[in-house]
Amino acid sequence: MAVSYNVTIDQGATWYLNVEYDNPNGTPVNITSYTAALQIRSLPESATAVLSLATGSGITITGATGLIAITATATQTRAIDEGTYYYDLEITSPAGVVTRLVQGQAVVTPEVTR
Repeated sequence: MAVSYNVTIDQGATWYLNVEYDNPNGTPVNITSYTAALQIRSLPESATAVLSLATGSGITITGATGLIAITATATQTRAIDEGTYYYDLEITSPAGVVTRLVQGQAVVTPEVTR
């Protein structure tokens, strides 16, 4: 079951989110060779994403520690209109098993300095 976690993204600024995938006993899950994808959409059922990140393109996985580092550039966040969106982060095992780790709302605050 995915953890619900709401985030704030400052439009026009670099955005970081770190997620650690742990076992119920608190030890990290080894996610070596996994891939990850994150999308942000106006509504969960929207046809197009306002931001799409994937392993090697905004998402870095440190396998043995279970750490997933997510980064969106200032250029990427500047392209998102202010407002409330929905996002989730999914990882895929080498065997093709997809797990949604985190989901929630993403509030994009407006940029004033340009």
